[in-house]
Amino acid sequence: MTQFTYELDEIDKAAQVVIETAADQRVWIFQGDMGAGKTTLIKALSKAFSVTDQVSSPTFGIVNHYENQGGEIFYHFDFYRMDDPTEALDIGIEEYFYSGNYCWLEWAEKIAAFLPENFLLVRIINDSETQRTLNLQHIKDAS
Repeated sequence: MTQFTYELDEIDKAAQVVIETAADQRVWIFQGDMGAGKTTLIKALSKAFSVTDQVSSPTFGIVNHYENQGGEIFYHFDFYRMDDPTEALDIGIEEYFYSGNYCWLEWAEKIAAFLPENFLLVRIINDSETQRTLNLQHIKDAS
């Protein structure tokens, strides 16, 4: 496991640590309390990947689709408002996960039964108003 503590004004450094730690892993699950900074970190990651689209939380639409200047595709999911996990199957979640594109998931615990076996777990701990700690862990064969 990799651990990295940063001040909020160093979020671009934190994004680089996540990218380096992820290596070739394309499914990243973000965990943290409400307001811990999951979407903020995803915005910083999007910037690091030169995403050209507006990045925002897909709370109501469940998934947002972004592209970067090189044509890479990124999917950003937010399952916070999902009451029935099978709704994830209705949107074709498995096709997204195995597409080879980046998939960034917030509130993935809501669909735990449908997560892929391998992913990068990004736990965000709110240490203070200005400081966060990331715990980064490659999960293999989570089932």
